[in-house]
Amino acid sequence: MTAAEGGERHQDHLVAGPGGVMTEEVGSVTGDLTVVTSVFPGNQVWVAVQYRGADEWYTLTGTPAPLPDGCSLAEYHEHVLAAIRAGGEAVAPNL
Repeated sequence: MTAAEGGERHQDHLVAGPGGVMTEEVGSVTGDLTVVTSVFPGNQVWVAVQYRGADEWYTLTGTPAPLPDGCSLAEYHEHVLAAIRAGGEAVAPNL
C-alpha cells in the first residue's frame, strides 16, 4: 500500500513527542512528520508516516487494521495524531 492508493484520507504535519512513533519498516521515527490516514476496501485503515519533505513512507505499527465500529476515519486520524504527539514509540490506537 502507498499513501496515494487509499480512498478517503486525512493528512497532517506534526512533531512527534519524545520517543516518536513505531513503524514496521525502520522502527522508531521522530521529529517533524507527515501523517496520512487512509481507508481501503473492507474498511481497513492504514496509517503512513514520513519525515516531512522526504520521499519514503513508513507504516505505523498496528496498521493496516479494521476501522473501529462507530468511528469515522476523521475521528480515527485525530486519535492517531494524539498518540504521535504523546510519543513513547506510539503505535496505532486500539479503540
